[in-house]
Amino acid sequence: MLNGMLNIYKEAGYTSSDVVARLRGILHMRKIGHTGTLDPMAEGVLPVCLGNGTKLASLIEDRDKEYRAVMRLGVSTDTQDMTGAVLKEAGEEVLSAITPEKIKEACAGFVGGYDQIPPMYSAIKVNGKKLYELARAGKSVERKPRRIHIYELELERVDMPLVTMRVVCSKGTYIRTLCEDIGRQLGCPAAMDSLLRTRVGQFSLGEAKRLSQIEEAVKREEIISLVKPVEAFFEEALPIRVKEADLRYLQNGNRLTRDQLEDPLPESPGPDQQFKVYDHAGVFYGIYRYDREDQACLPVRMFLPPAARKD
Repeated sequence: MLNGMLNIYKEAGYTSSDVVARLRGILHMRKIGHTGTLDPMAEGVLPVCLGNGTKLASLIEDRDKEYRAVMRLGVSTDTQDMTGAVLKEAGEEVLSAITPEKIKEACAGFVGGYDQIPPMYSAIKVNGKKLYELARAGKSVERKPRRIHIYELELERVDMPLVTMRVVCSKGTYIRTLCEDIGRQLGCPAAMDSLLRTRVGQFSLGEAKRLSQIEEAVKREEIISLVKPVEAFFEEALPIRVKEADLRYLQNGNRLTRDQLEDPLPESPGPDQQFKVYDHAGVFYGIYRYDREDQACLPVRMFLPPAARKD
């Protein structure tokens, strides 16, 4: 079984769940999960976790995300993108009054934290029901605003009525809603015309592979070269190895003292310093942190390989 992460390029027309279902068939394995939903119309980076790598899903989803979004001014829809039914349209006199300078000023007002009301067409659950299920049934419910953060919002191109933006944002941000909110600030209806996710944390668009490329790699028996190992996610953690005689402590997820390690620790590790812990043969087991009070390394998250598990 493969363990690690795949950087998938999700194509338009697929749901994130469709991608997982296709991969299960291509890779002939069940333990696969995606890390953050992309709308069917959207394209771009979709990190997928395999095997023991599924323990990373929530961590990857928490990382910041980057998008290239195209906003269409002059129209609003029930889905906040151009797949929905048109609710309102603006006349030419409204659009002609909107200048690139006004758009830039409106966009700047959303940089930082702001309370965003999630769209009805979303997978958020209210009383056990997904909002999009209620929306499709013609129902609308009150949604509580959620605090999200826009780190960067760069205006790349204005070709009225289309506006292209680069957005770097936190988990939970709906770009569709951001487009509608920017339009409201301009006094003009707006909807998302297209969306490309270019980055999720360390996963970039340039490295993303389409499902057809994954399929070809499996046929050529080269799939392992595309799978990022679990430990690659923890870029800032320092690698350390455990002595062969003390391997049982690592296998059981026990605390590790300095004299049980083959590699020396820094003299005074910081309180947030994490370590990638390997056995003497170089097999990755988990992430530890140094506890100054205990004078030992304590487990944060374990990724035990199947061979290390006890029956």
